[in-house]
Amino acid sequence: MIADGRRAVTSLPGQNGPSHRSPDADRSVAGIVILLIEDDPGDALLVREHLADSDLDARLDHVGTLAQGFGIGYEPECILLDLHLPDGRGLDALHRVLRQWPHAAVLVLTGLNDAATGSAAVAAGAQDYLVKDQVDAALLARTIRYAVQRKRVQTAERRLGDSRLQADENTRLQRGLLPKPLLADTAVTVVSRYLPGQQRSLLGGDFYDVVQTTDGVIHAMIGDVCGNGPDEAAMGVGLRFGWRTLTLAGLRKVDRMRLLEQVLVAERPHDGMFATVCTVGVTPATGEVVLLSAGHPAPLIVTRDRVYPAPVIYGPGLGMAPGRARWRETTVTVPAGAGLLLYTDGVIESFCEDGTRLGEDRFIDLAASLATIDDPGRYVDALMAGIQTADAGRHSDDTAVLYLHWPAS
Repeated sequence: MIADGRRAVTSLPGQNGPSHRSPDADRSVAGIVILLIEDDPGDALLVREHLADSDLDARLDHVGTLAQGFGIGYEPECILLDLHLPDGRGLDALHRVLRQWPHAAVLVLTGLNDAATGSAAVAAGAQDYLVKDQVDAALLARTIRYAVQRKRVQTAERRLGDSRLQADENTRLQRGLLPKPLLADTAVTVVSRYLPGQQRSLLGGDFYDVVQTTDGVIHAMIGDVCGNGPDEAAMGVGLRFGWRTLTLAGLRKVDRMRLLEQVLVAERPHDGMFATVCTVGVTPATGEVVLLSAGHPAPLIVTRDRVYPAPVIYGPGLGMAPGRARWRETTVTVPAGAGLLLYTDGVIESFCEDGTRLGEDRFIDLAASLATIDDPGRYVDALMAGIQTADAGRHSDDTAVLYLHWPAS
Protein backbone atom coordinates (compact mmCIF):
# COMPACT_ATOMS: atom_id res chain seq x y z
CA MET A 1 0.00 0.00 0.00
CA ILE A 2 1.21 3.55 -0.73
CA ALA A 3 0.18 6.77 0.91
CA ASP A 4 2.10 9.43 -0.99
CA GLY A 5 -0.91 10.20 -3.23
CA ARG A 6 0.88 10.10 -6.58
CA ARG A 7 -1.59 10.48 -9.45
CA ALA A 8 -1.53 8.74 -12.80
CA VAL A 9 -3.92 9.38 -15.69
CA THR A 10 -4.39 6.61 -18.22
CA SER A 11 -6.26 6.76 -21.51
CA LEU A 12 -7.49 3.33 -22.48
CA PRO A 13 -6.84 1.75 -25.88
CA GLY A 14 -9.10 3.01 -28.57
CA GLN A 15 -7.84 6.56 -27.96
CA ASN A 16 -4.02 6.30 -27.91
CA GLY A 17 -3.47 2.64 -28.69
CA PRO A 18 -4.91 -0.42 -30.41
CA SER A 19 -8.59 -1.00 -29.73
CA HIS A 20 -9.84 -4.22 -28.16
CA ARG A 21 -13.47 -3.10 -28.37
CA SER A 22 -15.74 -5.59 -30.12
CA PRO A 23 -18.13 -4.49 -32.90
CA ASP A 24 -21.06 -5.38 -30.62
CA ALA A 25 -19.95 -3.17 -27.72
CA ASP A 26 -22.81 -1.30 -26.01
CA ARG A 27 -22.75 2.23 -27.48
CA SER A 28 -25.19 3.55 -24.85
CA VAL A 29 -22.28 4.07 -22.42
CA ALA A 30 -19.60 4.92 -24.96
CA GLY A 31 -16.82 7.29 -23.98
CA ILE A 32 -17.51 7.38 -20.24
CA VAL A 33 -14.95 8.84 -17.85
CA ILE A 34 -14.08 6.59 -14.91
CA LEU A 35 -12.30 7.80 -11.79
CA LEU A 36 -10.45 5.13 -9.81
CA ILE A 37 -9.73 6.10 -6.19
CA GLU A 38 -7.27 3.43 -5.08
CA ASP A 39 -4.05 3.77 -3.09
CA ASP A 40 -2.66 0.30 -3.90
CA PRO A 41 -0.64 0.55 -7.17
CA GLY A 42 -1.01 -3.20 -7.78
CA ASP A 43 -4.79 -3.07 -7.59
CA ALA A 44 -4.82 0.05 -9.78
CA LEU A 45 -2.68 -1.73 -12.39
CA LEU A 46 -5.10 -4.69 -12.45
CA VAL A 47 -8.06 -2.35 -13.02
CA ARG A 48 -6.24 -0.68 -15.91
CA GLU A 49 -5.39 -4.03 -17.46
CA HIS A 50 -8.92 -5.39 -17.07
CA LEU A 51 -10.39 -2.30 -18.72
CA ALA A 52 -7.82 -2.47 -21.52
CA ASP A 53 -8.85 -6.09 -22.18
CA SER A 54 -12.57 -5.31 -22.14
CA ASP A 55 -14.89 -3.95 -24.83
CA LEU A 56 -15.81 -0.88 -22.78
CA ASP A 57 -15.10 2.48 -24.44
CA ALA A 58 -13.89 4.56 -21.52
CA ARG A 59 -11.14 6.74 -20.11
CA LEU A 60 -9.65 5.93 -16.72
CA ASP A 61 -8.26 8.56 -14.36
CA HIS A 62 -6.52 7.33 -11.20
CA VAL A 63 -5.90 9.07 -7.86
CA GLY A 64 -4.64 7.64 -4.61
CA THR A 65 -6.67 9.60 -2.06
CA LEU A 66 -10.08 11.20 -1.60
CA ALA A 67 -8.49 14.62 -1.35
CA GLN A 68 -6.85 14.23 -4.75
CA GLY A 69 -10.12 12.98 -6.21
CA PHE A 70 -12.06 15.95 -4.88
CA GLY A 71 -9.58 18.25 -6.55
CA ILE A 72 -9.82 16.93 -10.12
CA GLY A 73 -12.18 19.72 -11.22
CA TYR A 74 -14.83 17.67 -13.04
CA GLU A 75 -17.54 15.13 -12.27
CA PRO A 76 -16.83 11.63 -13.58
CA GLU A 77 -19.71 9.45 -14.68
CA CYS A 78 -18.42 6.39 -12.85
CA ILE A 79 -16.25 6.07 -9.73
CA LEU A 80 -14.40 2.93 -8.62
CA LEU A 81 -13.86 3.47 -4.89
CA ASP A 82 -11.58 1.52 -2.59
CA LEU A 83 -13.02 1.56 0.92
CA HIS A 84 -9.61 1.48 2.61
CA LEU A 85 -7.89 4.78 1.80
CA PRO A 86 -5.40 6.86 3.79
CA ASP A 87 -7.96 9.66 4.23
CA GLY A 88 -11.23 7.71 4.21
CA ARG A 89 -12.44 4.27 5.20
CA GLY A 90 -15.63 2.27 4.89
CA LEU A 91 -19.03 3.91 4.54
CA ASP A 92 -17.67 7.26 5.64
CA ALA A 93 -15.55 7.39 2.48
CA LEU A 94 -18.58 6.39 0.41
CA HIS A 95 -20.79 9.09 1.92
CA ARG A 96 -18.16 11.72 1.17
CA VAL A 97 -17.92 10.59 -2.45
CA LEU A 98 -21.70 10.56 -2.87
CA ARG A 99 -21.92 14.10 -1.51
CA GLN A 100 -19.14 15.26 -3.81
CA TRP A 101 -20.53 13.59 -6.96
CA PRO A 102 -24.26 12.97 -6.50
CA HIS A 103 -24.85 12.17 -10.17
CA ALA A 104 -22.03 9.63 -10.61
CA ALA A 105 -22.40 5.84 -10.54
CA VAL A 106 -20.26 4.62 -7.63
CA LEU A 107 -18.86 1.07 -7.47
CA VAL A 108 -17.02 0.11 -4.31
CA LEU A 109 -14.01 -2.24 -4.30
CA THR A 110 -13.80 -4.69 -1.41
CA GLY A 111 -11.66 -7.60 -0.30
CA LEU A 112 -12.64 -11.25 -0.02
CA ASN A 113 -13.52 -10.90 3.65
CA ASP A 114 -15.44 -7.65 3.23
CA ALA A 115 -18.57 -8.63 1.26
CA ALA A 116 -20.83 -7.47 4.08
CA THR A 117 -19.37 -3.97 3.77
CA GLY A 118 -20.06 -4.10 0.03
CA SER A 119 -23.72 -4.92 0.65
CA ALA A 120 -23.94 -2.11 3.18
CA ALA A 121 -22.39 0.26 0.65
CA VAL A 122 -25.08 -0.60 -1.91
CA ALA A 123 -27.74 0.05 0.71
CA ALA A 124 -26.07 3.41 1.43
CA GLY A 125 -26.22 4.57 -2.20
CA ALA A 126 -23.52 2.78 -4.21
CA GLN A 127 -24.66 1.22 -7.48
CA ASP A 128 -22.80 -2.06 -6.86
CA TYR A 129 -19.67 -3.58 -5.33
CA LEU A 130 -16.83 -5.72 -6.66
CA VAL A 131 -14.60 -8.15 -4.77
CA LYS A 132 -11.11 -7.35 -6.03
CA ASP A 133 -9.77 -10.91 -6.28
CA GLN A 134 -12.85 -12.08 -8.17
CA VAL A 135 -12.86 -9.47 -10.95
CA ASP A 136 -11.97 -10.08 -14.59
CA ALA A 137 -12.24 -7.89 -17.67
CA ALA A 138 -15.73 -9.02 -18.68
CA LEU A 139 -17.17 -8.70 -15.17
CA LEU A 140 -15.64 -5.27 -14.62
CA ALA A 141 -16.91 -3.91 -17.95
CA ARG A 142 -20.39 -5.37 -17.49
CA THR A 143 -20.71 -4.03 -13.93
CA ILE A 144 -19.58 -0.54 -14.95
CA ARG A 145 -21.90 -0.53 -17.95
CA TYR A 146 -24.95 -1.57 -15.93
CA ALA A 147 -24.12 0.80 -13.07
CA VAL A 148 -23.87 3.76 -15.43
CA GLN A 149 -27.11 2.82 -17.16
CA ARG A 150 -28.94 2.43 -13.84
CA LYS A 151 -27.65 5.77 -12.63
CA ARG A 152 -28.78 7.45 -15.84
CA VAL A 153 -32.23 5.92 -15.44
CA GLN A 154 -32.39 7.08 -11.81
CA THR A 155 -31.34 10.60 -12.83
CA ALA A 156 -33.92 10.68 -15.62
CA GLU A 157 -36.65 9.47 -13.25
CA ARG A 158 -35.70 12.09 -10.69
CA ARG A 159 -35.80 14.83 -13.31
CA LEU A 160 -39.16 13.55 -14.53
CA GLY A 161 -40.43 13.62 -10.95
CA ASP A 162 -39.16 17.18 -10.56
CA SER A 163 -40.91 18.15 -13.79
CA ARG A 164 -44.17 16.65 -12.55
CA LEU A 165 -43.87 18.52 -9.27
CA GLN A 166 -43.24 21.73 -11.17
CA ALA A 167 -46.24 21.03 -13.40
CA ASP A 168 -48.39 20.51 -10.31
CA GLU A 169 -47.08 23.77 -8.88
CA ASN A 170 -47.92 25.55 -12.13
CA THR A 171 -51.44 24.13 -12.01
CA ARG A 172 -51.94 25.38 -8.46
CA LEU A 173 -50.62 28.80 -9.46
CA GLN A 174 -52.95 28.85 -12.45
CA ARG A 175 -55.95 28.06 -10.26
CA GLY A 176 -54.97 30.93 -8.01
CA LEU A 177 -54.43 33.39 -10.84
CA LEU A 178 -57.40 32.38 -12.95
CA PRO A 179 -60.44 32.00 -10.67
CA LYS A 180 -64.04 31.12 -11.34
CA PRO A 181 -66.34 34.16 -11.30
CA LEU A 182 -68.55 34.47 -8.22
CA LEU A 183 -71.80 35.63 -9.79
CA ALA A 184 -75.48 35.38 -8.89
CA ASP A 185 -76.72 37.17 -12.04
CA THR A 186 -76.86 34.52 -14.78
CA ALA A 187 -77.71 37.11 -17.42
CA VAL A 188 -74.17 38.49 -17.28
CA THR A 189 -71.62 36.65 -19.38
CA VAL A 190 -67.99 36.57 -18.29
CA VAL A 191 -65.32 35.34 -20.72
CA SER A 192 -61.64 35.19 -19.78
CA ARG A 193 -58.51 34.07 -21.60
CA TYR A 194 -54.96 33.77 -20.32
CA LEU A 195 -51.87 33.13 -22.45
CA PRO A 196 -48.62 32.67 -20.51
CA GLY A 197 -45.53 34.17 -22.10
CA GLN A 198 -43.47 32.04 -24.45
CA GLN A 199 -40.52 29.91 -23.27
CA ARG A 200 -41.35 30.08 -19.57
CA SER A 201 -42.07 27.26 -17.17
CA LEU A 202 -44.08 29.32 -14.72
CA LEU A 203 -47.02 31.63 -15.09
CA GLY A 204 -46.32 35.31 -14.74
CA GLY A 205 -48.02 37.95 -12.67
CA ASP A 206 -51.19 38.69 -14.68
CA PHE A 207 -54.33 38.14 -12.59
CA TYR A 208 -58.04 38.94 -12.61
CA ASP A 209 -61.26 38.22 -10.75
CA VAL A 210 -65.02 38.82 -10.91
CA VAL A 211 -67.45 38.82 -7.96
CA GLN A 212 -70.99 40.11 -7.35
CA THR A 213 -71.92 41.72 -4.07
CA THR A 214 -75.31 41.55 -2.33
CA ASP A 215 -76.40 44.91 -3.81
CA GLY A 216 -76.27 43.37 -7.30
CA VAL A 217 -73.16 45.25 -8.43
CA ILE A 218 -70.69 43.14 -10.44
CA HIS A 219 -67.09 43.93 -9.54
CA ALA A 220 -64.27 43.00 -11.89
CA MET A 221 -60.55 43.47 -11.57
CA ILE A 222 -57.52 42.85 -13.76
CA GLY A 223 -53.90 43.43 -12.87
CA ASP A 224 -50.29 42.80 -13.77
CA VAL A 225 -47.31 42.40 -11.44
CA CYS A 226 -44.23 43.80 -13.16
CA GLY A 227 -41.87 40.99 -14.15
CA ASN A 228 -42.07 37.26 -14.80
CA GLY A 229 -41.46 34.27 -12.58
CA PRO A 230 -42.57 32.59 -9.37
CA ASP A 231 -42.26 35.71 -7.17
CA GLU A 232 -44.50 37.71 -9.48
CA ALA A 233 -46.96 34.83 -9.86
CA ALA A 234 -47.19 34.41 -6.08
CA MET A 235 -47.74 38.14 -5.64
CA GLY A 236 -50.48 38.07 -8.28
CA VAL A 237 -52.27 35.28 -6.42
CA GLY A 238 -52.01 37.20 -3.15
CA LEU A 239 -53.37 40.41 -4.65
CA ARG A 240 -56.26 38.61 -6.29
CA PHE A 241 -57.28 36.90 -3.05
CA GLY A 242 -56.90 40.17 -1.19
CA TRP A 243 -59.06 42.05 -3.70
CA ARG A 244 -61.81 39.43 -3.58
CA THR A 245 -61.87 39.50 0.22
CA LEU A 246 -61.91 43.28 0.43
CA THR A 247 -64.62 43.54 -2.24
CA LEU A 248 -66.93 41.05 -0.56
CA ALA A 249 -66.33 42.88 2.71
CA GLY A 250 -67.88 45.99 1.14
CA LEU A 251 -64.87 48.34 1.05
CA ARG A 252 -64.81 51.23 -1.39
CA LYS A 253 -62.58 50.94 -4.47
CA VAL A 254 -60.10 53.54 -3.23
CA ASP A 255 -59.80 51.81 0.14
CA ARG A 256 -59.24 48.48 -1.60
CA MET A 257 -56.38 49.95 -3.61
CA ARG A 258 -54.79 51.42 -0.52
CA LEU A 259 -54.92 48.12 1.35
CA LEU A 260 -53.73 46.12 -1.66
CA GLU A 261 -50.74 48.39 -1.92
CA GLN A 262 -49.95 47.76 1.75
CA VAL A 263 -50.05 44.02 1.05
CA LEU A 264 -47.74 44.35 -1.95
CA VAL A 265 -45.22 46.52 -0.13
CA ALA A 266 -45.17 44.17 2.86
CA GLU A 267 -44.82 41.00 0.77
CA ARG A 268 -42.69 42.01 -2.20
CA PRO A 269 -39.18 40.50 -2.31
CA HIS A 270 -37.56 43.76 -3.48
CA ASP A 271 -38.44 47.44 -3.64
CA GLY A 272 -38.61 47.46 -7.44
CA MET A 273 -41.68 45.23 -7.62
CA PHE A 274 -44.95 47.00 -8.41
CA ALA A 275 -48.33 46.14 -9.91
CA THR A 276 -50.87 47.85 -12.11
CA VAL A 277 -54.57 47.23 -11.39
CA CYS A 278 -57.86 48.29 -12.92
CA THR A 279 -61.20 47.71 -11.18
CA VAL A 280 -64.76 48.26 -12.38
CA GLY A 281 -68.13 48.09 -10.70
CA VAL A 282 -71.03 47.38 -13.08
CA THR A 283 -74.74 47.82 -12.38
CA PRO A 284 -76.29 45.82 -15.24
CA ALA A 285 -79.80 47.22 -14.77
CA THR A 286 -78.68 50.80 -15.47
CA GLY A 287 -75.45 50.28 -17.40
CA GLU A 288 -73.56 52.41 -14.88
CA VAL A 289 -69.88 51.54 -14.56
CA VAL A 290 -67.55 52.92 -11.88
CA LEU A 291 -63.87 52.65 -12.83
CA LEU A 292 -60.58 53.10 -11.05
CA SER A 293 -57.10 52.57 -12.47
CA ALA A 294 -53.77 52.24 -10.69
CA GLY A 295 -51.53 52.68 -13.72
CA HIS A 296 -53.40 50.07 -15.77
CA PRO A 297 -54.81 50.44 -19.33
CA ALA A 298 -58.41 51.60 -19.46
CA PRO A 299 -61.08 48.99 -20.32
CA LEU A 300 -62.66 49.12 -23.77
CA ILE A 301 -66.39 49.66 -24.21
CA VAL A 302 -67.51 47.35 -27.00
CA THR A 303 -70.66 47.96 -29.05
CA ARG A 304 -71.62 46.68 -32.49
CA ASP A 305 -70.90 50.11 -33.97
CA ARG A 306 -67.68 51.11 -32.23
CA VAL A 307 -65.06 50.24 -29.65
CA TYR A 308 -63.54 52.95 -27.47
CA PRO A 309 -61.63 53.23 -24.18
CA ALA A 310 -63.59 54.07 -21.05
CA PRO A 311 -62.66 57.41 -19.48
CA VAL A 312 -60.44 56.93 -16.44
CA ILE A 313 -58.30 59.09 -14.20
CA TYR A 314 -54.99 57.28 -13.92
CA GLY A 315 -53.26 56.93 -10.58
CA PRO A 316 -49.83 55.39 -9.91
CA GLY A 317 -49.32 51.65 -9.85
CA LEU A 318 -49.34 49.84 -6.53
CA GLY A 319 -45.96 50.11 -4.85
CA MET A 320 -44.68 52.95 -7.02
CA ALA A 321 -45.31 55.66 -4.40
CA PRO A 322 -46.16 53.77 -1.19
CA GLY A 323 -48.34 55.78 1.16
CA ARG A 324 -48.47 58.79 -1.17
CA ALA A 325 -50.57 57.52 -4.07
CA ARG A 326 -54.03 58.93 -4.72
CA TRP A 327 -56.66 57.27 -6.87
CA ARG A 328 -59.95 58.68 -8.15
CA GLU A 329 -63.05 56.96 -9.43
CA THR A 330 -64.71 57.66 -12.79
CA THR A 331 -68.35 56.92 -13.58
CA VAL A 332 -69.64 56.22 -17.07
CA THR A 333 -72.85 54.79 -18.53
CA VAL A 334 -72.32 51.93 -20.96
CA PRO A 335 -74.86 51.64 -23.83
CA ALA A 336 -77.46 48.90 -23.57
CA GLY A 337 -76.20 45.57 -24.91
CA ALA A 338 -72.56 46.65 -24.84
CA GLY A 339 -69.65 44.84 -23.31
CA LEU A 340 -66.63 45.81 -21.26
CA LEU A 341 -63.20 44.46 -22.24
CA LEU A 342 -60.44 44.50 -19.63
CA TYR A 343 -56.90 43.45 -20.62
CA THR A 344 -53.26 43.48 -19.56
CA ASP A 345 -50.51 45.28 -21.42
CA GLY A 346 -49.32 41.98 -22.88
CA VAL A 347 -52.08 42.49 -25.46
CA ILE A 348 -50.90 45.82 -26.79
CA GLU A 349 -47.22 44.88 -26.52
CA SER A 350 -47.64 41.92 -28.88
CA PHE A 351 -46.15 42.23 -32.35
CA CYS A 352 -47.80 42.96 -35.68
CA GLU A 353 -46.84 41.33 -38.97
CA ASP A 354 -44.60 44.31 -39.82
CA GLY A 355 -42.56 43.74 -36.65
CA THR A 356 -43.89 46.75 -34.74
CA ARG A 357 -45.87 46.59 -31.51
CA LEU A 358 -49.64 46.32 -31.78
CA GLY A 359 -50.31 49.31 -29.54
CA GLU A 360 -53.62 50.56 -28.19
CA ASP A 361 -54.94 52.14 -31.39
CA ARG A 362 -54.48 49.05 -33.55
CA PHE A 363 -55.83 46.84 -30.79
CA ILE A 364 -58.98 48.99 -30.71
CA ASP A 365 -59.25 48.69 -34.50
CA LEU A 366 -58.94 44.90 -34.25
CA ALA A 367 -61.55 44.74 -31.48
CA ALA A 368 -63.90 46.94 -33.52
CA SER A 369 -63.50 44.83 -36.68
CA LEU A 370 -64.81 41.79 -34.78
CA ALA A 371 -67.54 43.54 -32.77
CA THR A 372 -70.34 42.19 -34.97
CA ILE A 373 -69.74 38.73 -33.47
CA ASP A 374 -72.65 38.39 -31.06
CA ASP A 375 -71.44 35.45 -28.98
CA PRO A 376 -69.04 36.75 -26.28
CA GLY A 377 -66.94 33.59 -26.24
CA ARG A 378 -66.51 33.54 -30.02
CA TYR A 379 -65.73 37.26 -29.96
CA VAL A 380 -62.90 36.87 -27.44
CA ASP A 381 -61.54 33.80 -29.23
CA ALA A 382 -61.46 35.67 -32.53
CA LEU A 383 -59.76 38.61 -30.84
CA MET A 384 -57.06 36.43 -29.29
CA ALA A 385 -56.57 34.54 -32.55
CA GLY A 386 -55.99 37.81 -34.36
CA ILE A 387 -53.38 38.85 -31.84
CA GLN A 388 -51.59 35.48 -31.89
CA THR A 389 -51.58 35.14 -35.67
CA ALA A 390 -49.85 38.48 -36.15
CA ASP A 391 -47.49 37.96 -33.23
CA ALA A 392 -46.33 34.51 -34.45
CA GLY A 393 -44.79 33.60 -31.10
CA ARG A 394 -42.43 36.59 -30.90
CA HIS A 395 -44.04 37.98 -27.77
CA SER A 396 -42.71 36.92 -24.36
CA ASP A 397 -45.12 38.65 -21.97
CA ASP A 398 -48.28 37.20 -20.44
CA THR A 399 -51.58 38.15 -22.03
CA ALA A 400 -54.88 38.25 -20.12
CA VAL A 401 -58.31 39.35 -21.32
CA LEU A 402 -61.52 39.64 -19.29
CA TYR A 403 -64.77 40.39 -21.13
CA LEU A 404 -68.07 41.29 -19.40
CA HIS A 405 -71.23 41.38 -21.47
CA TRP A 406 -74.81 41.90 -20.36
CA PRO A 407 -77.91 42.10 -22.56
CA ALA A 408 -80.01 45.18 -23.07
CA SER A 409 -82.66 45.64 -20.40
